[in-house]
Amino acid sequence: KELFDDAKALLQKIVQQELLTAKAVYGFFPANSVGDDIELYTDESRATVHATFHTLRQQGPKPEGQYNQALADFIAPKASGVSDYLGAFAVTSGVGIEALCGRFQQDHDDYNAIMSQALADRLAEGLAELLHKQARDDWGYGTTEQLTVEDLIRERYRGIRPAPGYPACPDHTEKRTLFELLEVQKHAGITLTESYAMYPASSVSGLYFAHPEARYFAVGKLGRDQVLDYQRRKQMDLQTVERWLSPNLNYDREEPTG
Repeated sequence: KELFDDAKALLQKIVQQELLTAKAVYGFFPANSVGDDIELYTDESRATVHATFHTLRQQGPKPEGQYNQALADFIAPKASGVSDYLGAFAVTSGVGIEALCGRFQQDHDDYNAIMSQALADRLAEGLAELLHKQARDDWGYGTTEQLTVEDLIRERYRGIRPAPGYPACPDHTEKRTLFELLEVQKHAGITLTESYAMYPASSVSGLYFAHPEARYFAVGKLGRDQVLDYQRRKQMDLQTVERWLSPNLNYDREEPTG
């Protein structure tokens, strides 16, 4: 209870004194799937590919009637002739967090420094939820929702927002495509480190899928056959791909020599 009260008091101070700044960017793009890739197009003619997201497919055994999923399954195939769309977003509530934490640390107040970072992280998650609601409304299928806060927390709404580096799309390097697509640094002030971590750390980014049957899932373990195909599709060298997918490999990768 004391911790909760302290957090509320600090949050009130952050809001009243405008100690943190939140920024966000999102967009919708004409899209279709081609195999396990998702192509995004420059306009509705769908003649020119603007960007491509590469997805991975589950490979484990499934009970009868269940299928190995990839995120590309939730976007209409190009061959179907159906015009589909994909959304992308990036949010941060961490602008100003270093100065705020630094101020507390100068006063040897580690308690409030740590709590400030924790609050910034939660604010980023809250902003991601708020923006997803805005996106569903803008897309047209969220305007009839009558959701409680509990419903939002339990994600009782249509659509998903998977993030690169998480179980449905474990490859962090896909963030680069997302950041270039939305010009995230320009519009939201978020940058990527060499290891594809977002800076400020209190940031969230991902994709919006609107398919009514879209669900979160874990890709799980990957065979070398799919990793080779993925490497070919991404036009990235095999060792780099294997390094980023290391926790998901069901085989031992060869370590570089020399």
